[in-house]
Amino acid sequence: MDLRPENEKTVVELIKKGVEIPNPLSIHVGEGVRVSQISGRGVRIYPGCRIYGRDTVISANARIGSEGPVTIENCQIGPRVELKGGYFKKAVFLERASMGSGAHVREGCIVEERASGAHCVGLKQTILFPFVTLGSLINFCDCLMAGGTSRMNHSEVGSSYIHFNFTADGDKATASLFGDVPRGVMLNQPPIFLGGQGGAVGPLRLAYGSVAIAGTVLRKDVTEENRMIIGKSYRGGLIPFVSGLYTGLSHMVENNIIYLANLAALEQWYIHVRQETFRAHEFGDLIFRGALDKLTLAREERIRRLGAVAEKMPASLEKQEKKGRAAEAREEFHRKFHLAEELFRSDMASRIGAEHRDPFVEGFMNRMKQDGGDYLSLVQGLSAHLSQGGTLWLESIVHGLCRKTAGIFPSMNLFRRLTSTPQGEKTETHG
Repeated sequence: MDLRPENEKTVVELIKKGVEIPNPLSIHVGEGVRVSQISGRGVRIYPGCRIYGRDTVISANARIGSEGPVTIENCQIGPRVELKGGYFKKAVFLERASMGSGAHVREGCIVEERASGAHCVGLKQTILFPFVTLGSLINFCDCLMAGGTSRMNHSEVGSSYIHFNFTADGDKATASLFGDVPRGVMLNQPPIFLGGQGGAVGPLRLAYGSVAIAGTVLRKDVTEENRMIIGKSYRGGLIPFVSGLYTGLSHMVENNIIYLANLAALEQWYIHVRQETFRAHEFGDLIFRGALDKLTLAREERIRRLGAVAEKMPASLEKQEKKGRAAEAREEFHRKFHLAEELFRSDMASRIGAEHRDPFVEGFMNRMKQDGGDYLSLVQGLSAHLSQGGTLWLESIVHGLCRKTAGIFPSMNLFRRLTSTPQGEKTETHG
């Protein structure tokens, strides 16, 4: 077998291990790749693929490159995943997830069980819950999407959809929540549908059961469930624009904090619930650690982007003609942002909601011991009472972190009005 010297040993080891490589001469495996982290059971790597990174994991029955060449760099790939063509870096793909040809999936992504994308899908810092389906020609960066109960009843993003995640002021503090974590993880919520050739201007929140018709560009939060959204066309024209005024600062900060709080809740879900379910699979611990790493990347990205806005507040103040409370809020946001950073990097989330967490985790683990089954069947088989307890635990994390943040920035008047929470329920969230 006449392979390149630096590539020969690893490729030969993979073939001997049982990996199917129809054309060994056409693939490249980097020196750092660990053969021990690639399964020999049913893995097939098609011609033209490149695999790099010491943290790369490829589980049993994965299919790599069936529609076109694939480049993998430090990804953790679960059982029966199909990456059909494209570029994948520092992302996690859980059991039976799939992406079509031309995909571009970068760091901070978690694509959970049976979530999928068709061709030419771009993702970065994106989390897709089970069953979420993306069409083709989509840019869906800086999002978390949940909703749906099965492959027949799932949240979906239509083809040619864009999540607009870069503002006129040059900011990317624009992450959007389509659904939420506390109810989304229970796999019992109505799906969300985003019609094709549409878009969403982040940061925004969208409730379960929302249907945005084709061509609609979402510009505002929709926190009432089961609503059809029909976008309107905007008249062309010229209006004055002064960069850096940040007239919608409180809304931006609120939605970023809610997003961060949902990430914190998801991390606790992975630690206390999902961790045990991974151990049923080969390389389960490695994939679990990879998922936690991606959640850390997601958190740090959101803190960095929101912090960049806080750094712009002194310049914004100089442009304010009227001072008063708005100016006070900007000054406070700039001066005290480091306290919000510390809050979300702390272990606060692990210390909230134990009265709901412990009974839920005990019930989940008992079901796992008695009935077995995979993660999806375990969650879908939970009683309504037990699911509600788990949701209350995770909601308490989200609400608790929001209240703590409101206390850091009292002048911003965050979370003080009676409003729909990310979970779609009415609650008073005082700082």
